[in-house]
Amino acid sequence: MMITSIHNPKIQRVRALLQRRSSREEEQAFVIEGARLIQEAHLSGVNLDLVLISSQPSPRTVQLAAELAATIPVEEVSADLFKRISDTENPQGILAIARQQPRDLPANWDFLVVADGLRDPGNLGTLLRTGAAAAADGVILTPQCADIYSPKVVRAAMGAHFKLAILHKNWEEIILLCRQRAKQPARLLVSNVESGSPCWQVDLRQPLALVIGSEAEGISPAARQAADQHIIIPMPGQIESLNAAVAAGILLFEVVRQRYT
Repeated sequence: MMITSIHNPKIQRVRALLQRRSSREEEQAFVIEGARLIQEAHLSGVNLDLVLISSQPSPRTVQLAAELAATIPVEEVSADLFKRISDTENPQGILAIARQQPRDLPANWDFLVVADGLRDPGNLGTLLRTGAAAAADGVILTPQCADIYSPKVVRAAMGAHFKLAILHKNWEEIILLCRQRAKQPARLLVSNVESGSPCWQVDLRQPLALVIGSEAEGISPAARQAADQHIIIPMPGQIESLNAAVAAGILLFEVVRQRYT
């Protein structure tokens, strides 16, 4: 039977998970939208509680819903109602409630990214996506970061949630994690716009944790104090700083260049 009311309990649950961090934390669940992300989550072993499909779906959406229906509850929603609850401007006609299933950090990790107070959801999601693309072992979030399960972060991350170990730690815990790494301690390298060694002159092949600060506030005092070394991206132009996600992309792929070429 098609769902047509905004007051339906399943619709109310989706709206709460989309709109409130407290609901996501209480349920340990979040919403993903679009056929590509839902299929990727399913193939990655993420538990899906519920799938909602628009009454005017695309052929790809119909095929995916049919595959998922064998093991997951799939409900049809009127097209107008689906547009009302969707968090995207152009809904793809399918969304799912997924369980938060954090991945464990490998014991022999050698490349971490630390998001130091990144509050912008788009930047944080892009950082997660870039970290996954650069084969980072994990991303650590300090307490001031945006919610990684907010719709904007999930959308910008493009499936990185299903590939990366994502941990929440304070600076004492981050320092301990690096110092007590098995066999060889990892260095804490802090990206700094003020001073430091040019990134391509620093050996990035050894175990490391790369700290990326927020665009608005920069690196926190705790990160500055913890740093083993400060690194910069030389900018010959007359611009003070780069977007945090752009800077992260440059630095992460300098790590890739040094390690894989």
